Amino acid sequence: MNKDFIKQQKKQLEEEKKKLTRELKSFAKKDPKIKGNWRTRFPFFDLGSASKDESAEEVEEYEKLLSIEHALELRLRDIDEALTKLKRGNYGYCEKCKKEIESERLRLVPEARLCLKCGRKKEF
Repeated sequence: MNKDFIKQQKKQLEEEKKKLTRELKSFAKKDPKIKGNWRTRFPFFDLGSASKDESAEEVEEYEKLLSIEHALELRLRDIDEALTKLKRGNYGYCEKCKKEIESERLRLVPEARLCLKCGRKKEF
């Protein structure tokens, strides 16, 4: 991989990290005890004035935010791992077959850990 491509990927990863962090900060707080973990803020409502419907809606919203938080945390973790690989000089290589990941794939998913061939074989 050429240096310009690596530089471009680093910039893209850093921008995406900032974006995800900003999004998480809008509804969650970083957990100081566990690296990479965030805690969704639970809505505080006045039980005396909130109706049961309003309370249920807030709990439902909290549950939705929990799943969003989890997805964002995973993506942020993958981006951090990609940035670490950039520093170490082993960015862009498939974790399974060790071959270079296709540059088109990395442009679309800069935090990709597997090449297309190994990614297709991945069991869910």
